Amino acid sequence: MSTVEHETATHSRSASIASSVRSSELLGDLAEASRELDQALFRRLFELSRTPSLLVATDYDGTIAPIVEVPSQAFPLESSVDSLRALALLPSTSAGVISGRSLRDLAAMSRLPREVHLFGSHGGETDTLTIASLDETQRATLADFRADLTRALPGAVIEHKTTGAAVHLRGLDEVERHRIEAAVDALAAAHPIHPTRGKQVIDLSVVPSSKAEALTRLRARTGVESVVFIGDDTADEVALGTLGDGDLGLKVGQESVPTHADFRLSSPAEVSVVLGALFEMRKAWLFGRRAIPLQRHSLLGNGQSTALVDPAGSICWMPHPMPHSSSMFSEILGTEAAGFFAVGPASGAAPLTQRYLGNSTLLETRWAGLNCIDYLAPVDGYSDDTIVIRVLTGDVPTRIRFAPRLDYATVPTRMTRTDDGVQVLGTSEPIELHAPGLDFELVEDGDSQTAEATVVPSEQPGGAVVLVLACGSGTGDAGYIAAGGERHVRERALNFWTNWVESLGLPGHHREEVIRSAITLRALCHEPTGGVLAAPTTSLPEGIGGVRNWDYRYTWLRDGSMTVRALLALGSTGEAEGFLSWLSGILSRTVSPEQLHPLYAVDGSALTTEAVLDHLPGYAGSRPVRVGNAAEHQVQLDVFGPVTELLDELSDHLGELPDDYWRLTCQMVEAVGKRWFEADHGIWEARRAPKHNVYTRVMCWVTVDRALRIARRFDREPPGAWRQLREEIAHDVLTHGYSEEVGAFTVAYGETDLDSAALFVGLSGLVSADDPRFISTVDAIERELRVGPTVFRYRYEDGMPGLEGGFHICTTWLIEAFIKVGRIDDAWDLFRQVDNLLGPTGLLSEEYDPVAETHLGNHPQAYSHLGYIRVAQLLDEHRPN
Repeated sequence: MSTVEHETATHSRSASIASSVRSSELLGDLAEASRELDQALFRRLFELSRTPSLLVATDYDGTIAPIVEVPSQAFPLESSVDSLRALALLPSTSAGVISGRSLRDLAAMSRLPREVHLFGSHGGETDTLTIASLDETQRATLADFRADLTRALPGAVIEHKTTGAAVHLRGLDEVERHRIEAAVDALAAAHPIHPTRGKQVIDLSVVPSSKAEALTRLRARTGVESVVFIGDDTADEVALGTLGDGDLGLKVGQESVPTHADFRLSSPAEVSVVLGALFEMRKAWLFGRRAIPLQRHSLLGNGQSTALVDPAGSICWMPHPMPHSSSMFSEILGTEAAGFFAVGPASGAAPLTQRYLGNSTLLETRWAGLNCIDYLAPVDGYSDDTIVIRVLTGDVPTRIRFAPRLDYATVPTRMTRTDDGVQVLGTSEPIELHAPGLDFELVEDGDSQTAEATVVPSEQPGGAVVLVLACGSGTGDAGYIAAGGERHVRERALNFWTNWVESLGLPGHHREEVIRSAITLRALCHEPTGGVLAAPTTSLPEGIGGVRNWDYRYTWLRDGSMTVRALLALGSTGEAEGFLSWLSGILSRTVSPEQLHPLYAVDGSALTTEAVLDHLPGYAGSRPVRVGNAAEHQVQLDVFGPVTELLDELSDHLGELPDDYWRLTCQMVEAVGKRWFEADHGIWEARRAPKHNVYTRVMCWVTVDRALRIARRFDREPPGAWRQLREEIAHDVLTHGYSEEVGAFTVAYGETDLDSAALFVGLSGLVSADDPRFISTVDAIERELRVGPTVFRYRYEDGMPGLEGGFHICTTWLIEAFIKVGRIDDAWDLFRQVDNLLGPTGLLSEEYDPVAETHLGNHPQAYSHLGYIRVAQLLDEHRPN
């Protein structure tokens, strides 16, 4: 086996190979690695993973292979082999093993591919034909030395190699060890042999060899900027000594002798953790930096349908006909092969700006000499049709590419030309792109087709190109829109949003940002049913390259209640009324209220089984891509609290309590009365055994407390011992939820882990704002869970591998807690930091990684925007002079 020059693979090939390693599993669990490894080491690995070019090299025995009594049985840990292979296949990344073993043995035992550089005999062997390169003097020396070695030492300690031999000392008693060492010294003095001493082995070679020289040669050959070298023996110290400030040296073993290494590792098992973590972090960085940042995507919405547009003017996500239906454009979850609808200058020029038109969801993208306005046309209130309108104006040649890929690109998509555009074939309902005057070419792209056309908009009738994508059987007006009625439709769409925004009561500061958040929440409300989306997307990752990728295109009772409550706080009641009507419909089909699921599809139906779309590589290589959500089957007993809070505030706003709302209130308390004492999976839907979560118990208390408030306000008689129930739950929380050891309310009874949701002990009013236990909880969460502009949910093991970012909604909870305890300046400071994280068009995803400075999670996220609105309103009472 020869050492192969490292060739930088293309991005597509490397992405395919790296993402296929162990299918959708991680080679390294970053969450576990962050707990197991020294924090300073983990941070250093993170920094090095973002080096433009990187070499990762290790020793073999004692490093990737455990030390064993019989050297021929020293096989490497499979996980380390997987990680080295995967690292070698990443772009701008090289991997190597520099061992004292003969190259032939090293290649046979390691089973590493040719992409991993192998150096045997401490760097003396880089090719199995090394023996052929020896000159006559070296050959004669080797023959004489071997003869003398065999006469001087027992055969059991000798391992013959291509250019010399190794003498093994492991297992010898002290007397025998000294005898053999003395004999080796004599042999080295009698022959022109080059010895290399390790802890348990002495290598003797007719060829000068040094791991330092080998590492230096490999570094020069690969041309990398930084090196990670891991060794365990004294022979590795010379290689460690070559490393510079931008490199990282790791030494296996806890001996007290000095080392050039930066950190020590305990065992080959810990080496495996390091290699796996380094691969995952580097893969995430390499593939993530090529992906369009999530916060730069903009939302189109009309109350029935949603779509995402990237900053280059390509529609990259659009489910149809329902929010949870399959998407015909899924480029955001992989590559162009997953479907897109792009427009832009034929020259390929980059866009200049992208913005919403006024207070609406109509989006304008501008290039030099070209302008595009995108929006979803208003449709009938109970329609599930989708009409996308794209209006192009300008005087430069413009390229249009229409590449729908049905059912998440799982089936071939064929088209045919029509009199005024193209039609998609093989669909259960019509899908047609109307574009009068354009001559589309149908280009073969694998098993599918892409419709392409080039046009100068100013040369078309009316000086514009109108593209109308009509999906559904009730889109008969599409031809009229494309042929001249677009202006009327656009005015209607603009007027809807403008009139709705004018009805809102807004804070005196950050008004535009609050308006954008409100419009986003309104666009996530499904008008035909009253359901509310948590987000319009699926599987946008909580960690780049990780597996925490979930489908949020459903209505959670909790999230939906909180979303419409945020809009109610701005003065809009229609969404809250629609949501409660939706919930009443579900309850009418449910045996008993305590049997409510935590989430449903927007039409009130149960979810399909959670499934994985293996053919999609995921956003920035983050797999798996999931559809459906298994959290539907969890027990989440907190959901009754947000519903009752909504009933309390809506009835107060309306000044009346309809019988339907009182019935809902009683049903929520009934559910709590039957189950409040049970363990559950909690707000964060941990995929582990249920616990007695503090947040859940607080929300059970909130349910009864707000119900009593409603009863008192409207002089209703509670149909049970509600006051006693409220006090019993409060006593339970205060007795079991606070940890004296931690000095804070924690995630669950009897545990010491912090959880941002525990802030609701005070935010809900269960304890007063000046309660020392609440104040200390605020301090603890700020100290342990806040990093810069974001607050993490928790740090504990939640049953899922990988890391995640801080949650924007948790950050807004801490801001609200700051206001509660009187830390107004701190609240303003953190709010401004959150405000700085808004995307170019004012949208927020679910999370933010403060270390990588990366936006994460499904986008845009209702939680993030409703939290932003709430704290903006609360801070309105504390505006600086």
